[in-house]
Amino acid sequence: MIPDERARLVASFDDILGDDSELPLGGDLREAVERWLAHLVNERGQSAATREAYARDLAQFLGFLKSYLGHPPCIGDLARLDAKIFRAFLAKRRKSDVVSRSLARSLSALRTFFRWLEREGMVRNRSVLQVALPKIPHSVPKPLTVDGAASVVGPESNHTTEWIAARDTAVMLLLYGAGLRISEALRLTPNSAPLNGRDVMHIKGKGGKERLVPALAIISETIAKYIALCPYRLAADGPLFLGARGGPLSPRIIQLAMERMRRELGLPETATPHALRHSFATHLLSAGADLRQIQELLGHASLSTTQVYTEVDRERLLAVYDQAHPRAARC
Repeated sequence: MIPDERARLVASFDDILGDDSELPLGGDLREAVERWLAHLVNERGQSAATREAYARDLAQFLGFLKSYLGHPPCIGDLARLDAKIFRAFLAKRRKSDVVSRSLARSLSALRTFFRWLEREGMVRNRSVLQVALPKIPHSVPKPLTVDGAASVVGPESNHTTEWIAARDTAVMLLLYGAGLRISEALRLTPNSAPLNGRDVMHIKGKGGKERLVPALAIISETIAKYIALCPYRLAADGPLFLGARGGPLSPRIIQLAMERMRRELGLPETATPHALRHSFATHLLSAGADLRQIQELLGHASLSTTQVYTEVDRERLLAVYDQAHPRAARC
């Protein structure tokens, strides 16, 4: 987690746990939270997005607890919580139209925090484990069609600045042509990018899991074109992709670029940067690639995660069958 991001998260906890009384109540919990955040960074190796989400979930829970108790919570308060309070917190968030997937992540964050507190000998309270995870509706990835994906990574966008158009195309190609997550693409440096004859990328993904990903020649060519056009000097071990002002490129900029392409190309609302990664896997599977190979390329820890793409491919095949087979008409 970068220093200013961590400082912002800690500041949000300070707002919740701060107390103007002569004997601040939340000081011990504030220290525990800071140690937990450091644990997530240094020992569990979680992604920046997961760490920030977990920290935000914990801050929301402690804010709820502050209102419930009438004072900033301390470590002793956590030891006395029962399952009803955790359920009340989730119910309040549900009333705010928070979806089940986000609620499940919040509960997962709280379970992680309370397990860590127990391991550290601070608090032993397993009430949170009595709360069932919200049921998450089963869904399958929504990839783009082959033509839709090709239109995204084909001719460079109509951005008025040539180097930015080349940059956006290079990032999109890494998502569709190599199946990278957007965070993985934006962590590339000139030293780790597929340049100067390197046709394989060493990628560190979720949970610190490492994998080797081959890069198509067109990816290397597009990245080289972007570098040639980029008006800023790129440090060998610094970020490969830069924003308009020369700082590290934000994922939000790529999301906005995709939103613009959706309008220009008539793509569905499900066309997001991550949908390009789904398209990479689905199109490989349709072309006969082995599921284990796709698992390795995507960096999935479990084959069951990759198997969801078989459902996408089956739906596509059934749709083709319904349209093409002379006896497929439904009554």
